Amino acid sequence: MDNIIYFIKSTLTSEMATNGFPLIYKGEMNHQIMRSLAFMANRKIAEKNLSTSIRKRVFHIMIECLQNITKHSDDFDKDESQIGNGLFIVGQEKESFYVVTGNLVRNEKLKALEERLITINNADRNMLKKIFLKQMMEGSLNEKGGAGLGLIDIARKSGKKLFHHFVPYDNERHYFLFAVTIPFDLPVWESDKK
Repeated sequence: MDNIIYFIKSTLTSEMATNGFPLIYKGEMNHQIMRSLAFMANRKIAEKNLSTSIRKRVFHIMIECLQNITKHSDDFDKDESQIGNGLFIVGQEKESFYVVTGNLVRNEKLKALEERLITINNADRNMLKKIFLKQMMEGSLNEKGGAGLGLIDIARKSGKKLFHHFVPYDNERHYFLFAVTIPFDLPVWESDKK
């Protein structure tokens, strides 16, 4: 875990010196905090003079990532199941934006989560669309009220592989690091115009 934190710190320090943009938050994640983070990040992204489609993609991916922390963190307020705890970072690197999240996940959820991420990363654009549609039609709501579409949608909107890494935290949980890159020059597909 210390190596990963060192990597994140050194990367972000370099990034801030180069682009001066990263937004970093670690702590409680609820609806109000999500809105504040999304507003601040969206304002910074709007300053970059990029196409509306890229700004919308980045915003959509940020919201999905924030919702994943809120809904799926296994480090939450015992009295309030819709308040998770986690790490959220958004920034710019050369010709792309990146979003990094981190949160605790119970060991019994690891295998299914990793298999899902591997399946998504192995799928091409057409297969992702099929997986997404199948999940919409056949998927049932999980215990947190989600339909399992978020990760698929992030992969579709970014056009990139999803980075993930699990770091042992305690006997019952791992720290789940997740990252996605959104290139500035990502083409707009017909399915995204609807």
